[in-house]
Amino acid sequence: MTKLQVLHCILKIHGYNMLMNTINITFPLERSKVVSLLQDFNISPTRQRVEIAEFLFQRPQHLSAEKILDGVLDAGARVSRATVYNTMGLFANKGVVREVLIDRERVFYDSNPEKHQHLYNVDTGELTDIYDAEIDMTSVPDLPEGMSIVGTDVVFKISEKK
Repeated sequence: MTKLQVLHCILKIHGYNMLMNTINITFPLERSKVVSLLQDFNISPTRQRVEIAEFLFQRPQHLSAEKILDGVLDAGARVSRATVYNTMGLFANKGVVREVLIDRERVFYDSNPEKHQHLYNVDTGELTDIYDAEIDMTSVPDLPEGMSIVGTDVVFKISEKK
């Protein structure tokens, strides 16, 4: 692999974080800012999407779809489980939030647009932002023909020493 190919690959790997870092958010987002944010990402600001985004963008946080559903319902909104899951999938696909996959059972939605990595505490289930992780890629995997790396997330899983 040439230096240019490696640079291209590194840019693609970090591209998602660069995309997320272009969002300028001051928490909490008020309703009009939520509507503008969704429109900026070509998402139709339906009542339910706005209510979900308002809850999500109260502060930088990591929430499961179930926690989002509970929070939106507690705030008095009427929204279904399917709507929350579909909306969060849409938000993640459009780059409004970052989907953090811990394993098949645990998916978090991250409202923090800053470039960062994560610590996942396997003992408590808590996901924490870390900003000082510099990750050097010494090699790039061989990819199948016609495929390119479009993003990567690093989650450091931690546990209490025993």
